[in-house]
Amino acid sequence: MAFLNKQAFTEVIDRTPLVSIDLVVENEKGEILFGLRKNRPAKDYWFVPGGRILKNETLDAAFLRLTLNELGFEFSRSQARLLDMYEHFYDDSVMGEKPSTHYVVAGYHLKVHQNRLALPIGDQHNEYKWCEKSKVKSDKSIHKHSSDYMDAVLSIELSEEL
Repeated sequence: MAFLNKQAFTEVIDRTPLVSIDLVVENEKGEILFGLRKNRPAKDYWFVPGGRILKNETLDAAFLRLTLNELGFEFSRSQARLLDMYEHFYDDSVMGEKPSTHYVVAGYHLKVHQNRLALPIGDQHNEYKWCEKSKVKSDKSIHKHSSDYMDAVLSIELSEEL
């Protein structure tokens, strides 16, 4: 994988959308996982785990890397369900107030046994919480881009019940 220096990555953020995967992780109690973001964008909001796809990294490899880094356990993309493709726009970026950030996001729903996870405290999140699906949309401390995933999750549940 190719990594960019700060100046080059700032230029990329300023000129192109970033492609990423978000993980809507549901435990056996039907609760959704959120981490408290330490960095821009979405700093100080609860957000689902996830991250960027790297240049020359396949979707399957990115999924394995991100689940290991974000959840402490590797899950394959075949274990998850694609919710949809999303666009996230932010006025800031990991670099600061400028440039703004545009993400194109593949949102995946992943059901897990909570005790299999080893949630890392570090660069991205400094704490985690599990939230009942029915309360996510009304919790204003959860970033809108993360709470928006609940529409797709609840829609899947309704279609499975029919």
